Formats: sequence, structure tokens, C-alpha cells
Amino acid sequence: MKRIGHRVAGTPGPEDERLPLGKSYVYGLQHILTMYGGVIAPPLIVGGAAGLTGVEIGLLVSAALFVSGAATLLQTLGVPYFGAKLPLVQGISFASVSTMVAVASGPGGLRSVFGAIMVAGAIGLLISPFFCRIVRYFPPVVTGSIITVIGISLLPVAVRWAMGGNAKAPDWGSMSNIGLAGFSLFIVLLVSRLVQGTLSRLSILIGIVVGTLFAALTGKADFDAVGKGAIFELPQVFSFGTPLFQIGAIISMTVVILVIMTETTADILAVGEIVETKVDARRVGDGLRADMLATTVAPVFGTFPASAFAQNVGLVAITGIKSRYVVAAGGSVLFALGLFPVLGRLVASVPLPVLGGAGIVLFGSVAASGIRTLSKVSYDGNLNLVIVAVALGFGVIPIAVPEFYAAFPEWVHIVFDSGISAASIVAVLLNILFNEIKAGNRPTPSVVSAAPPVLVHPAEDSEHPADTARTSAVRNE
Repeated sequence: MKRIGHRVAGTPGPEDERLPLGKSYVYGLQHILTMYGGVIAPPLIVGGAAGLTGVEIGLLVSAALFVSGAATLLQTLGVPYFGAKLPLVQGISFASVSTMVAVASGPGGLRSVFGAIMVAGAIGLLISPFFCRIVRYFPPVVTGSIITVIGISLLPVAVRWAMGGNAKAPDWGSMSNIGLAGFSLFIVLLVSRLVQGTLSRLSILIGIVVGTLFAALTGKADFDAVGKGAIFELPQVFSFGTPLFQIGAIISMTVVILVIMTETTADILAVGEIVETKVDARRVGDGLRADMLATTVAPVFGTFPASAFAQNVGLVAITGIKSRYVVAAGGSVLFALGLFPVLGRLVASVPLPVLGGAGIVLFGSVAASGIRTLSKVSYDGNLNLVIVAVALGFGVIPIAVPEFYAAFPEWVHIVFDSGISAASIVAVLLNILFNEIKAGNRPTPSVVSAAPPVLVHPAEDSEHPADTARTSAVRNE
């Protein structure tokens, strides 16, 4: 039989581990608390741009939770040809927000947005079998660069949450907000350092719960809205009217869908690296089909494109819980939140600064996972260092200077305004140019790649045990 790494093909991998039901739901809830803010942000922003009332925006939020839960279950549990069967949480993609706002502000409103998503999602579903074949162009030098940029691009989100989440609010960046974020971060670090076993794997969840309780005691958490509104409500079909199909909106949304597919491919590869399981073209294709099917169906229930959430990839890395069934349990919670608005309002009561403190650890771990992948790459006699350098540079541009692409054509702005998609495209193209095309390659191709690694040798008289151990290791090399 064919072997995959250290196991036989067809045998269960780390992602197939089944934990007790209680543990699965506790760990799954941690995933949901981590990504909840990201799921509800697009409907809040797009609904506001479309001029919807509070009740109508509430429908968008419930639909977003419902579809995200269903998409997560499809992605993790899978059916033939749909679902990567990996611990991937699906949620409403933020990459499409700017395009949806532009379309929603036009004469067709949300109906044009939904029509464009349905057509673009169907196009993505059709090209998934071909798109997945690019997986061979994602060696560690590419995936490591992309994963690192995913983490770096998420860190500003955590910082904004820590400052309060709303730049127009009077308490934006206040010491009370940042102090609350710092308290949550302290709890996460304290639990990680002092607690062993199961509880240490719940450090993020414990940090969020304790942080929320502390916020309630200090008047920074408001639970008044939990009891207001319907307790149970089924999602409505085409609650905003039948979709409108406008060519311009469809073209713009199709470009966005290609970006989402690129990001989802990167997330599938990233979680495969973390779980240490085989991810081939077929598995990527199954994951993309699940992604695009959820996106195509989403407008029927009144919501927007779905994609894998990078922040939950980081949570898998931190906790070491690799089971897809844990994420499926979280998906069922999301599904329930969509049916029970009262539960959604309870989770929404977690203050953003609390999520910001936990997000520093969470999102930073994604970047750290990318760096670990890059450490496995050979940099001798090739241009891999140049690939990493340029990919990281392009990935950071929209993070450091968001208006950099403002003067470019709209399609360039849409594609490269996401640091993740920019790094993905640049890394893949440079890898093809430098590594796949062998003609003209030389043993010492670049003065940049010839730069030696910087090593700091500990002092000979160091008394620190760790320093002594490192010194011995250096001597033995």
C-alpha cells in the first residue's frame, strides 16, 4: 500500500481523531468565539451601506451565522467531492466587503449584490477542478511565505479590537479598552504557563471568558440586548427580494471570488502543514468546491461569500487539537446561533477588547507557523530567499499603506489590496520563474541569497542553563 509520510494511505490521520462529545463542543466553542466577530462584521458593514434598518441587518447577521455553520459542517465532515475533511472553520469572507459595499450603494442595492455572488460562486464552482491543480506550485517556500503573511495581516485586526473596534467611538484607543485587552492576554499567557493538560488547550477560551467577566464587573460589558428580540427564528429565503444580475457587478465579484479561492487554497495548505497530513490537488479541489457551493447558495438565505477563516487555523496551531470533528461541533454551534438569535446576541456581548487580547496570541501564532515552515526551506544555491523577501514585501504593502493601490485600475486594487492574495500570487509566480523553469539557473544566482545567516553565539562564561545547552550544541555542529 502507498504510504503518506509515516502512515499508510487510506488510514485515519490526526484530523480524524474523535474526542468525547463534551470536549469536542468545548473546543469547538473556542473556535466560534474566535471568529464570531469576523462573521458578523461583513453584514453589519454592507447592511449599513445599503441603508438597512436594524431589524434587516439582524436578518443578515442570522443568515451569516446559519450559512457559516452549514458550510463548516460541509467542509469538515464532507460528502463525495465536497469538503476537505480538515479542521477548517468557514465564515463570511471579509475580502468581498469593499466590492459589495460599492455594488450595494448602487441602484440595485442588495439584490444586485446577491445576484453577482450567485453567478460568481457558480463560476468558482465550475473552475475548482482546474484551480486545485496549482497545488504543485505551493512548495514550503510558497506556503511558508503565505502563512506568515496570513498571520501578519490578521494582527492589525486584533489591535483594532483591542482599541475598541470602532474608530469613531469616544473610547477608541482608551486605556480602559487596551487595559482590558491586556488583561485577557495576561490570562491566556498565565493559563498557558501554569496549567497543563486539557485546560492549557483552552487558554484562549478561558482568557475570553475571564476577560468578559472582568469587563462585566468594570462596566465594560453590556448584556441588556440579550433578552431583546426573537428567541427562535428560521432563516427566510430571498427575504430581500429576488436577485438582480448586472454584468459589471458580476465581473467585479468574479475577481473577488478568485481572490477568495486563492486565500482558501492557502488556508487549506496551511492547516495541512499544522495538522501534518497530506494535502493533494484532490483534497484542495474538494475544499474549494465546498467553499464555492456555500458561496453560491448563501444569497438564497440572505448572506454573502463564504471562505475558510485564517484565524482558526492559528487556533489549531495553538491548542494542538487537530480533530475536524471538534470544528464540526463548532459548526453546529454556529448553525444553532443562526436559528436562535438570542444565542447570537449572547456571544455578541463579548467585548471586542477581550477578543483583541486573545487575538494577539492567536494571530501571532499563524505567523509563527509560517516562519516554522520557512525554516525547513533550503536557501543554498537558489533564489528562495528572494522569493520569501518579495512575497512578504508585497503582502505587507496593503497592511502598512492601505491606500497604496488607490490610483491603480480597479481589478488591481481588488486583487492586491488583500495582503494574503498579493503574497500568494507573487510567491507562486516567483517560484515558477526561479524554481520550476530551470533554464539559466546558476549555483550562486544572487548576492541577496548569498547573504549568510546571522548567528548569535552565547558567551563562553554564560551561567544560564539554556545558554550552556545552546553553546554545547554549537560546538557539536
